[in-house]
Amino acid sequence: MSKIIVIPCSGIGKAFGTIGREAAQIVVDEARPGVTDTVCLSALVMGDEETRSRVHGRRCITIDGCPVGCARKNVELAGGTVAKALRVVDVYKDHRDLKPRTVTELDEAGRALARILAQTITEEVDRIVEAE
Repeated sequence: MSKIIVIPCSGIGKAFGTIGREAAQIVVDEARPGVTDTVCLSALVMGDEETRSRVHGRRCITIDGCPVGCARKNVELAGGTVAKALRVVDVYKDHRDLKPRTVTELDEAGRALARILAQTITEEVDRIVEAE
């Protein structure tokens, strides 16, 4: 079984981008380290051949910080399979009490949103693995 690639948006300078990256790292490093991996979206966007080959034909979970959907769109362009496309804003809509106050360094509310999103991603990873 090939690893599921979890790809967060770059969203540098945006709270939701930072939350997405933090959630991806929680999944890849702690929750499902043997089953998941991640790549740098910027490398994928720039056409880095090694990154494109890691995504091509693989199941991916994308995490976008805004409606533009850069992670999802670039995975599709690279020939990856978007098994699930998630948006940080959708998690925030369900937890409006957790409004991040900072952008570059997450406060407690931002870290809480990242943990909630990481749980959602982990559940999707498990669903994909069980379906095999």
